[in-house]
Amino acid sequence: MAEQLFDRILLDRRRSRAAQKPEAGSARFLLDAVTQELLDRLSLVERQFETAVELAGHGGTLAEGLQGSGKVTRVLRLERIAAFIDGSPLSAVADEEALPLRDDSVDLIVSPLALHLTNDTPGALVQIRRALRPDGLFLAALLGAGSLAELRAALLAAESELSDGVSPRVAPFVDTRDAGGLLQRAGLALPVADLDRLTVRYPSMFELMADLRAMGMANMLTERRRAFTGKRLFLRAAEIYQERFADPDGRVRATFEIVYLSGWKPHESQQKPLRPGSGKVSLAAVLGDRSSDLAKD
Repeated sequence: MAEQLFDRILLDRRRSRAAQKPEAGSARFLLDAVTQELLDRLSLVERQFETAVELAGHGGTLAEGLQGSGKVTRVLRLERIAAFIDGSPLSAVADEEALPLRDDSVDLIVSPLALHLTNDTPGALVQIRRALRPDGLFLAALLGAGSLAELRAALLAAESELSDGVSPRVAPFVDTRDAGGLLQRAGLALPVADLDRLTVRYPSMFELMADLRAMGMANMLTERRRAFTGKRLFLRAAEIYQERFADPDGRVRATFEIVYLSGWKPHESQQKPLRPGSGKVSLAAVLGDRSSDLAKD
């Protein structure tokens, strides 16, 4: 059994509660940005897809975009949380780690910001590859290793200063190089993993934490400290955050790294990869600088 890094039952409860609160809409900026990027990437693929799956789309915005793209005939939505389906006709409650899909049954699987919170991500990718028909496409976005580095550093420094030990408070996310290896390990052909970076600016650390709660992304690590955490720790962490990561106008930065993945179910018609070292153009040159900033009030 894979290591249980995340308490996924707690994650479901928090996401369900967060989705019902009025502030949840303002915290969808990250999911909305990723959804649009995945649709843009799909638009560059010169293929039509009979059956697509939106895997853990958290509300169906991506499914709507897929249906309206002109590239997909029908979309099946799979969600762990029944409330996110909200009566969609072609949908099912399912776990990303236990897909209810027959082998060779769908042509496209797209997942926004979900697979980095699975305890068995390699196993989930293997199931995705099996469910795809030959020459089927997988697209996904995951939070990358540099996400929330500022928050992690501030909390770690504050806890080291005020207590006799530290506890994990920010989830470890996937490294881009490791993500590409996961695609290969799962048996997907022509794997690509690239990185986008979004810098969001907040008045203070507390507004960032409010957004994370509204996303259902508060600490859900299995090894989290269960004892009550006093206000003093967070006040000191906010001071450290301000000292280390504030811009001249006083607003603080929060980094979200997004790792975009793509891979194909193997098929004899696919191009063969070049020999190592035979490429003429670097991936960095093709992608350019994809970093961007966003200010939050």
